[in-house]
Amino acid sequence: MILIKSDSQIAYMRKANIIVRDTLDLLREHTKPGVSTYELNKLAHDYIVSQNATPSFLNYNGFPASICVSVDCEVVHGIPSKRKILQEGQIVSYDCGAIFNGWHGDAARTVAVGIISPECQRLIEVTEQCFFEGVKIIKAGETRLGDLGHAIQAYAESFGYGVVRDLVGHGIGREMHEDPEVPNYGTAGHGMRLSHGMTVAIEPMITMGTYKVDWSADGWTVKTRDRKPASHYENTIAILDNGIEILSL
Repeated sequence: MILIKSDSQIAYMRKANIIVRDTLDLLREHTKPGVSTYELNKLAHDYIVSQNATPSFLNYNGFPASICVSVDCEVVHGIPSKRKILQEGQIVSYDCGAIFNGWHGDAARTVAVGIISPECQRLIEVTEQCFFEGVKIIKAGETRLGDLGHAIQAYAESFGYGVVRDLVGHGIGREMHEDPEVPNYGTAGHGMRLSHGMTVAIEPMITMGTYKVDWSADGWTVKTRDRKPASHYENTIAILDNGIEILSL
């Protein structure tokens, strides 16, 4: 069931997403070689709590941390650990959620650890632009989910990249995951129309090689099957009659 949000409800979501945005900015500032992903998780947790919010991910379906930290070939859902130390030249994806007054925010960024290769830098940049290629076509009552997915997929594949199929974006509001599912691939002209008052998290997950993925033994961490690097970029948006608002940017 699609839940349409009022202006006042979107205002609560805006606050939640500002907290998420600022948490991600804080994580970016502290990303450097030698830092453990455990330390970064604590940094994020403490900041979210300091803003009178609750980390969305902590204990969600048993997830043991407040953020997801995914390194290199890890696409999403990496679990922070004291043994997981960032190394020069890696790329790291942070996925973060916060609940404020009962409403969720959700966003993700991939950043460099020190100096990275030009190939990884391009992957990060293209993944981010995939999001903007998608949202720039959205018009309330006109754009279909297939149009959005097609725009993201076409842009990523024009660089020879893979678009993960097994994981998708989602509606968001009082629950972190609501209808509809929002794939990063699709056929133009197909799928439900996006309408005024919908709030969705759009999150391209783009790989340097195959789009196929594997789940790790921990039950959470998703890796590219060929173990080539992956990048993740996400924002929560509200669809309005006069366009879209990116709540987490």
